[in-house]
Amino acid sequence: MYATATILAAVAAFTSSVIATTGDMTFFNPGLGACGETDNDGSPVVALNTADYANGAHCGQWITIQGNGKQTAARVEDLCPGCGSGGIDVSPAIFDDIADLDVGRIQVNWFFQ
Repeated sequence: MYATATILAAVAAFTSSVIATTGDMTFFNPGLGACGETDNDGSPVVALNTADYANGAHCGQWITIQGNGKQTAARVEDLCPGCGSGGIDVSPAIFDDIADLDVGRIQVNWFFQ
């Protein structure tokens, strides 16, 4: 019983400490990113807005993206200087996990894993 209570407390502490960011999600065609890696349209990558990119401090980290009743994950590999506060730019493969490419722009919540 104690072990179950400890596990539940740990899960509750973890889930309550996740801070989600809300912003617009768009898509781009990846190539050589600001983090120094080369990716393509099928790569699970994201470019963060300037503030969240934090001079590359999050390169290689994964984020969870939630929107349109769906969820996916992407690896930080680029900078999106044109994205607004909280905005992210993702590969077509990641955008398609949340919405049809024809949509072009959708509001999402995202957080670092």
